[in-house]
Amino acid sequence: MAAHVMAQIEAGLNPPQREAVEHDQGPLLVLAGAGSGKTRVVTFRIIRLLERGVDPHRILAVTFTNKAAGEMRNRVANATQADVLVSTFHSLGARMLRESIHHLSYRRDFTIYDEEDVERVIKGCADDMGLAVERSDIKKFRLLISKAKNALQSPDEFDVGERGLSAERGQSIYRAYTQRLFQFNAVDFDDLLFLPVRLLKECPEVLEYYQQRWHYLLIDEYQDTNQAQYELIRLLVAQRRNLCVVGDPDQSIYSWRGAEIRNILDFQQDYPDAKVVRLEQNYRSTTHILDAANALISNNTSRFEKNLWSALGAGEKIGLFTGQDDAEETAFVARCIRHHRDKEGINLNDMVVFYRTNFQSRAFEDRFLAARIPYVIVGGVSFYQRREVKDIMAYLRMVHSGSDMVSFERTVNLPKRGLGAQTVEKIRSAAMAEHVAILDFCRGLVKGAQTHLTLTAKQKGALKGYVDIIDELRQLVDKGTLKSLVQAVIDKTSYMAYLNLEEETYADRSANLEELVTKAHEWEHERVNGTLGEFLEELSLKASLDEVDPLQPRVSLMTIHSGKGLEFPVAFLVGMEEDLFPHINSRDSDTALEEERRLCYVGMTRAQKYLYITHVRSRTLWGTRRAMYPSRFLKELPREHCRPLREPMSSASTSHKEVMEDEADEHVVYDEPVRASTSSAFKAGDVVFHREFGIGTIESIYEGGAGLTYKVFFSKDGQTRSLIAKFSSLSLLK
Repeated sequence: MAAHVMAQIEAGLNPPQREAVEHDQGPLLVLAGAGSGKTRVVTFRIIRLLERGVDPHRILAVTFTNKAAGEMRNRVANATQADVLVSTFHSLGARMLRESIHHLSYRRDFTIYDEEDVERVIKGCADDMGLAVERSDIKKFRLLISKAKNALQSPDEFDVGERGLSAERGQSIYRAYTQRLFQFNAVDFDDLLFLPVRLLKECPEVLEYYQQRWHYLLIDEYQDTNQAQYELIRLLVAQRRNLCVVGDPDQSIYSWRGAEIRNILDFQQDYPDAKVVRLEQNYRSTTHILDAANALISNNTSRFEKNLWSALGAGEKIGLFTGQDDAEETAFVARCIRHHRDKEGINLNDMVVFYRTNFQSRAFEDRFLAARIPYVIVGGVSFYQRREVKDIMAYLRMVHSGSDMVSFERTVNLPKRGLGAQTVEKIRSAAMAEHVAILDFCRGLVKGAQTHLTLTAKQKGALKGYVDIIDELRQLVDKGTLKSLVQAVIDKTSYMAYLNLEEETYADRSANLEELVTKAHEWEHERVNGTLGEFLEELSLKASLDEVDPLQPRVSLMTIHSGKGLEFPVAFLVGMEEDLFPHINSRDSDTALEEERRLCYVGMTRAQKYLYITHVRSRTLWGTRRAMYPSRFLKELPREHCRPLREPMSSASTSHKEVMEDEADEHVVYDEPVRASTSSAFKAGDVVFHREFGIGTIESIYEGGAGLTYKVFFSKDGQTRSLIAKFSSLSLLK
């Protein structure tokens, strides 16, 4: 071992880090707070084990991403020239199966099936069993089988009753699917964890082999492990118990992927003699940011007590901005970005906008395009490039122009109408050969016009259904609003039912369509006599403009989930409102609410120097202006670490400080009900009708931040909503 490496270990670690690195035998829990140098600790611990004479092949380090594994492997190799196995969980499972799967009567040359392969096998199983299943059922079976395997459930333990699919049917499909994979000598992605655990449990000689092979295990991001990963680790270390896990329950934000926070919280119960080391010195953020984050997360109960601190100084207080609406929110963020870039020389690559859900990117994309601020969507796709948005836009283009061949090809079998690719190609070729607009050609086909192209009765019926939808939508162009037209496209094409075939992505994709309706609503209110053609032209230009030079500095736009492990000098946490963040799905669950708080904590601790948190008093959702209320998380931030900010001013000469600071403002203002304004068209107790929400009863009327507001209970879905009077579109039912 090179002397300079050991010198670096001695000099480059703080006392708790050194304590974790120097720990010798037995279980070790390293509670690594955000920005506390956990990767450095894991790397130096491996190097220290090697320095003590441990054989490199007796050490196994496991993390969650190939990138993290590669970086750690390279650091160890560069420092020691030793070949230590640093792997992801699934790569480890694949390695073990290649070596030992024959003990389960598989051949070693097994194939790993992808999602499409898996769904094809499930469909084949259902067909052979005589079960009539829809494509949506196949997706559900796939998702539930995946969850079952990650929970180490066999077909006999499989229960899908809560999803509307009988347990008996689910067990039959799962059992047949398992048998067929075995017959094909194939495994799926989940088997890379499920089968290694089976191996270790069912084959004592295999368990003994791997326990003798790896004497020291180091697991990174332990708070993100699921049941299968937990059990694999437990079996491997059962003999020597030299297990080092590094993680932070305060950053456990992936329960929807199967992550189980109890794995880290119960570590001392599993290993009563475990040594616990807390890494609390943060090397990323300034004190105001950390103290506010500490105060926020202290409201959770499922955690270990720790308190992050920083030697980087107090720094700037967190900027809290309250806007009247989402337009002011995006304008404020754009103004701050320009200030930090132009006045302080901070690179755009060093700034990020974090939001809770993907649909929120649209308003910022529009603002940044207008302000000529380059941006990149990280971990996702630009709003105008998302599949569901492009699908509805293609329908709108067919409504606008019956000659758009590309849009025709995209929409004619969307959702599926029984018109295959070959049939669509024949229709396209025939229309082009006869020099007839594609919609006119199709209209003639279904009416029996003379042509050399012949269709079956079923194909002709499917094409007629498509043409009828386009013609019906065309009649709406001059009769209603652009918003109502976009909504009609979604409704008349049954597009939401089509999205629901992919249950795991339905929520995000439907929210994006909601935002497209909102965009249409905003667009037509900003323009006098705007046309459908102009709307399509502008959105097409936006879709092209967001494809900027990848080498150009760009602001990052991303969900907080995508920001885990990243850091930025300037960070914006936007949309901090009830039912948006925390998400509405967490409303009735304390467990889900605690995960939302952890997600907020993760977002805050990505910021190094400047952190801005924004919320608005009203926001347009699904084309309707709604009153919004500050997130409960804002009330949990101590005032001494925050500075209230006022709305952006139009004067270009106003200084940054004058534009943003307003010490006279309250920290967070919650709108309280007051006596109803005399200008109200309704009174409490009135029964009203809303086009989207149906029949409702007005519970109260008050003056909110965005004006007169109605609090209405709607019986259709049992929800109470706050609607701003001037945008509410309510009518009184006698």
